[in-house]
Amino acid sequence: MKYFLIVGEASGDLHAAALMRQLRAGDAEADFRFYGGDQMKAVGGTCLCHYKDLAYMGIWPVLRHLPTILKGMRRCCRAIEDYRPDAVVLVDYPGFNLKVARYVHERGICPVYYYISPKIWAWKEYRIKQLRAYVDRLYSILPFEPDYFRSLDYDATYVGNPTVDEVSAFRAAHPDGESERNYLALLPGSRRQEVKKNLERMLRVVNQMPAADALRLAIAQAPALPRTLYDDIIRRSGIDPERVEVVANQTYPLLAKSYAALVTSGTATLETCLFRVPQVVAYFASFGILIRMAKKIILKVKFISLVNLVAGREVVRELIADEMNVGNLRAALTPLLGDTPERREMLAGYDDVIARLGPAGAPQRAAADILARLKEKQTNA
Repeated sequence: MKYFLIVGEASGDLHAAALMRQLRAGDAEADFRFYGGDQMKAVGGTCLCHYKDLAYMGIWPVLRHLPTILKGMRRCCRAIEDYRPDAVVLVDYPGFNLKVARYVHERGICPVYYYISPKIWAWKEYRIKQLRAYVDRLYSILPFEPDYFRSLDYDATYVGNPTVDEVSAFRAAHPDGESERNYLALLPGSRRQEVKKNLERMLRVVNQMPAADALRLAIAQAPALPRTLYDDIIRRSGIDPERVEVVANQTYPLLAKSYAALVTSGTATLETCLFRVPQVVAYFASFGILIRMAKKIILKVKFISLVNLVAGREVVRELIADEMNVGNLRAALTPLLGDTPERREMLAGYDDVIARLGPAGAPQRAAADILARLKEKQTNA
């Protein structure tokens, strides 16, 4: 069968690649075309557009590149029309993907499956109407989501969290990888705008913390971003460049060797939890007070980090917008750099999160359900 997949960022590329492998395991003739990234390319198929060419975040970057985004969307829809796949599989990226879902549904091309549901429980709850109308099946990767969707009279299937699979696979392949934890990891995001906003502030804080001097310092470089971006930020921060390592495509090996971390919100917060690395979640935004006030009005949830959302309480400290400053970061990070009650309490909280997420197997469960539905459709045709 033929599958068309769409992702919009590095984590989606990783998750979609795992799903593709499981689809191929159950369908030896699986053929893939996709808007994706390098991980998906490694599985096989035809990459029609790399996600980094359309991955813009924030109001102004999106508006500035709107013609490019709209052009990419039109090309994507035409590619699906020409390819006539048996299934379209969407991975997160709702602003783009829900418009594609509408196109596919209205033209009756094929079923639409959504793997990694849009986070409408945080904001834009109105998107439930689009999900109901255009998506044939929604696969959730957060354990609290099915109850939420049921409250809106919509059914979603919790398949487990693919990050559990990815971290479990790494740890099984590297059983000795966590024997020495002597790094302080900086994970400043996967998009250019995130890195530019967060990394320099993280470096300035660490540079003023004697407690961090005993740890080696490393930055996780996002797959789609150039090394020069990180070098320029390191130079501006005032920290000794010799003190900082930049590691590309090595986030898991870095976390396996890390004693603590500063992390921008996103999948990285959950990865850091699964590696049991105490962390501070920090995300800077311009016009901080206004952003923080707007967050309280717009967002429907109390937390932004996946760790706290899954736990349903504060396990890790979140410093958002103007709260991400030198004093707050230093106060939140310092207790995590030793054997303290704060560090032990956070690790106990991680145990609760890991239990709630459940066992590995998310891509296998999602692929099995997709294949079963497609085979049933063929039988009934």
